[in-house]
Amino acid sequence: MGKIYMFNFVTLDGYFEGARKWDLEWHKVDKEFQQFAIDQLNATDTLIFGRITYEGMANYWTSPDAEKDDPVVASKMNAIRKIVFSRTMNQASWNNTRLVTGSAFEELSKLKAQTGKDVGIFGSANLVSGFIRENLIDEFRIMVNPVILGRGGELFKGIEKMVNLKLAGARVFKSGNVLLSYERGD
Repeated sequence: MGKIYMFNFVTLDGYFEGARKWDLEWHKVDKEFQQFAIDQLNATDTLIFGRITYEGMANYWTSPDAEKDDPVVASKMNAIRKIVFSRTMNQASWNNTRLVTGSAFEELSKLKAQTGKDVGIFGSANLVSGFIRENLIDEFRIMVNPVILGRGGELFKGIEKMVNLKLAGARVFKSGNVLLSYERGD
């Protein structure tokens, strides 16, 4: 299998969302980012979500706004295989989604053993933190936006043990976004 990576936008002061859930107005998305998103999705065959991110993504990417603003990414997001981890959901209705109510760690370990393209974890900060603790993420893709919020949701909340990483790549976007890619440095 390809690698298991996490991707998230983050502010310069380390928040992945504003003070309210799904406060993402500060994301800098332009044509250059949209092409990056298309390329990233083309190299990915499965997306992983926790319940909260899944619900937000499903609501947006199936909406007329997504189809109007970003039709190529919307098409890819709606078609790609998805797994949502939740103990409270009864069903997952977004196209091509499988609901897993059991151990997320066991499921991701099984995925790592299969062949295929990369597996991406978008958003899902709580799930990501658990996967970090279990050493299941191969690459961290952090899109730093040139903004300071002062408060919001912390990306790596609950990580109590240092995780050594090594820089695998960096890319500066015209918008001022900077993509930093890190691999585990254990």
